[in-house]
Amino acid sequence: MKTFDFRSDTVTKPSDAMREAMAKAVVGDDVYHEDPTVNRLEAMTAELLGKEASLFVSSGTMGNLVAVLAQCQRGDEVIMGTQGHTFLHEAGGVSVLGGVSMFTVPNDADGSIPLAGLETAVRNHFDVHEPITKLVILENTQNFCGGAVLNPFYVSEVAEFCKCRGLGLHIDGARLFNAAVELNMPVSEVVKEADSVTFCLSKGLGAPVGSMLSGTKAFIQKARRLRKILGGGMRQVGILAAAGIYALEHHVERLRIDHVRAKQLASGISELPGVQITRDTPHTNIIFFALDDTAEIDTPTFLKKLAEKGILIMDVGPREFRMVTHLEISDEGVEQCLQAFKDVLG
Repeated sequence: MKTFDFRSDTVTKPSDAMREAMAKAVVGDDVYHEDPTVNRLEAMTAELLGKEASLFVSSGTMGNLVAVLAQCQRGDEVIMGTQGHTFLHEAGGVSVLGGVSMFTVPNDADGSIPLAGLETAVRNHFDVHEPITKLVILENTQNFCGGAVLNPFYVSEVAEFCKCRGLGLHIDGARLFNAAVELNMPVSEVVKEADSVTFCLSKGLGAPVGSMLSGTKAFIQKARRLRKILGGGMRQVGILAAAGIYALEHHVERLRIDHVRAKQLASGISELPGVQITRDTPHTNIIFFALDDTAEIDTPTFLKKLAEKGILIMDVGPREFRMVTHLEISDEGVEQCLQAFKDVLG
């Protein structure tokens, strides 16, 4: 029996072709800007996103942290959604390491942060009692809103909102290419109004390590220094950058397949007794579902029995679960998963 891991799209292993690209990578010392493969990845990313420059960082968490630190001083404040990754799952790094406070506004179900909420969140910088608002963070796709894709018109409205108030706009695009594929838009159009952008190479794109941070040349120059401060000044890292290049050249358009398989899974699961699809998923490659009271099985037992049948999923609450499709989930994996659900819940 094969095992199919639906816990996240971070679990993928490099393919043989990606490993070959990594093995053949020409490398140098990236801290000295002498790694030609990293330089190529950064230039390639800047061109793809329509930005002046890019920086290779170890993770999306580091990319988001550097983006905030490069645009905020200690005592400043960043506005983000209550379901945002920077707020929920980055260990409070912007506050712990940057002294930057977080003002959270509830996300709507579609992943957006209402403009009225953003307006309320902006501080009065003339009042010495209040921190100074400097930055707004949007997440696209929005993970805990079910992989929701932000409406481009909404992003434009937020960009104009920020511009009128002298605020920066950062897009946490961990799964940015999932959004671009779902919108059938060039990724540069999806982020054209953002001051800074991150995306992960290590999620749906299938690279083993790394994220990219993009913005102006001046911003990236500052970000490079901050990356060094945070211990992210890696040396002959072209071995990893080569995987990122391969991913961008070969794994973007195939994200559509992940979206189709997520829909197939959701359709099959929704027909089972005791199961309810939640968070209006799937929008892209993420499915959330819950077991209702008619399913007479507890969460640990449910996870254990699925694992015994070669299906790994993640719980996000007492009776709610997340599944993510990715390049290692085949049609066979979808079929095996649905059969396992039927066996466990039957």
